[in-house]
Amino acid sequence: MAGSLRFLRPLLGWRFAAATKPLYSSGQPQRGHRLTPSDDEVYQKTTIHRLERESQDMMFIEGYTAWGFTISGNRVVGPCAVLPRAILQWNVGSHRDITAESLSLFRLLEPRIEIVVLGTGDKVERLDPAVLKLMRQCGIAVEIQDTPNACATFNFLTSERRVAAAALIPPPGSGQYGTAAVS
Repeated sequence: MAGSLRFLRPLLGWRFAAATKPLYSSGQPQRGHRLTPSDDEVYQKTTIHRLERESQDMMFIEGYTAWGFTISGNRVVGPCAVLPRAILQWNVGSHRDITAESLSLFRLLEPRIEIVVLGTGDKVERLDPAVLKLMRQCGIAVEIQDTPNACATFNFLTSERRVAAAALIPPPGSGQYGTAAVS
C-alpha cells in the first residue's frame, strides 16, 4: 500500500501529501489549539491601563430611575436635555408634549448639534412627522428610542466625540436603578 501511495502522490498534488503527514511535529498539541484554559491561566489577574482619561467636560449618562437620571455624577429629576457641556430641565411631561417649540433649544446651539437622541420613556413612541422634518431641514438628525437605549446611544456617540445631545423622559416602570453603559 505504501508503494501505491507513492505512485498516486504526484497525481493528487500537495493536498494528499500534506494529509499524510502528522498534524503536530512534536506529538503535543500547540498552545493555540487548546479549548480550555490550564490551571495557571484560570487564576491569573487581569490588569487594565487607561490610555486616555475621559474629558471632565464630557457628559456621560450613568443611570436612570423612574424619577430621573444620574449624569456625570449629577442627579437630575424629571425629563432633561443633555447637551455637550450642560444639563437642563426639559419641560415635557410625555412624548405627546414633544413639539417644534420644545426642540427649538437644539436648533439654536453653536456648535451645531449633529444628532439628537430622543428617549421617549419605556417604549418607542411616534412623533409628529412635521417636527422631525423641521429638525432635518435644520441639519439635525433625530434618533427616537426608548429611554434605556437612548442613554446607551448617547454615551456611545459622545465617546466617539460626536456633537450629540439627548432629550430624555424617565421611563415610568424602571424600578430602583438601571444602568446605561457604553457597549
